[in-house]
Amino acid sequence: MKLRSVEEISENLTVILRMDLDLPVEDGQILDNSRLKKSIPTIRLLLEKNNRIVILGHRGRPEGKEATLSLKLVYLELMSLLEGNGGNTIESVFIDDIKDEKAIEEALKENQIIFGENTRFWEGEEKNDDGFLEGIVKMSQAFVNDAFSVAHRKNASVTLWQKMETYFGLSFVEEAEKIEKALLNPERPVTVILGGAKEDKLNYLPDLEKIADHILIGGKLPKIIQNPSLASRYLPLTPQGQAGEAKILVAKLRPDGLDLSDEDIGKFKGIISTSKTIIWAGAMGFFEDSKSKKGTEEIALAIARTEAYKIIAGGDTGASIRNLGLGEKINLICSGGGVMLELLTKGKLPAWED
Repeated sequence: MKLRSVEEISENLTVILRMDLDLPVEDGQILDNSRLKKSIPTIRLLLEKNNRIVILGHRGRPEGKEATLSLKLVYLELMSLLEGNGGNTIESVFIDDIKDEKAIEEALKENQIIFGENTRFWEGEEKNDDGFLEGIVKMSQAFVNDAFSVAHRKNASVTLWQKMETYFGLSFVEEAEKIEKALLNPERPVTVILGGAKEDKLNYLPDLEKIADHILIGGKLPKIIQNPSLASRYLPLTPQGQAGEAKILVAKLRPDGLDLSDEDIGKFKGIISTSKTIIWAGAMGFFEDSKSKKGTEEIALAIARTEAYKIIAGGDTGASIRNLGLGEKINLICSGGGVMLELLTKGKLPAWED
């Protein structure tokens, strides 16, 4: 896989920039702007080359045009980050209707940055409608994708590479290359840790078994696994954490089902301590409850102590690493668990290949 970096882009172009704008917001306040910060170097590079930028992205899963999922607040946060305290003013505008070609055309005459409303406000985005973004495409000469978190989705704003000269943002290239390292030439043993509440992670098990030496399953997933024929594959570990013939260990969980038990934590840590490559997606317990954070935090600390090559993905997973001040001990905190698992198991993504 060789992605064409945005560093190769020409000057004086109108560029569509797909960003990860799905920020957590509570009571009108952005709780975490790290996804914006990851794209700042790419935006600055484009501006230094005197390119005009049309920024597209989504937030949440709206049903129609939901005011609470508007990107206006995200736009204001991004411009604050770009301009900083006393920094140079960047001419910019927020466009409510990204299908209004005339409004966009006029905005491009006066602004360096045009920031579009939530693409998912229009059903053409998730339906990957070929004509949905036609107006913006006609006005632009290049597409830059810096939204690795949605690179596994066949959405209209992700598959623009099929229509335009395409480059990939600096953070996108970094994430893809670091995951590829774990896929193509991992140091063994390889341990994959799956948690969180999304059942679709379990669909990756057959392919993950081909990659991993150990798969540890926590979070809500053990409660989801009900199929007896599936459960028969999960053989118990010895106290030393050696899996024997079994690759997969499903946590038994505490009686309330909200976190790993102390026994689970011990077994997981035993395997983690001998691993050379660790891939972790999803919290180990009900992370929103302070009484159910122990499993996640214990696993995070155990991973950080190793000399393994470490990739972490998922909102709560990344938050636990950052809250414990362990970010510098992780090789990659990936934008999303789904895209990480898709690339690991399929070796390609809709963001660059059909």
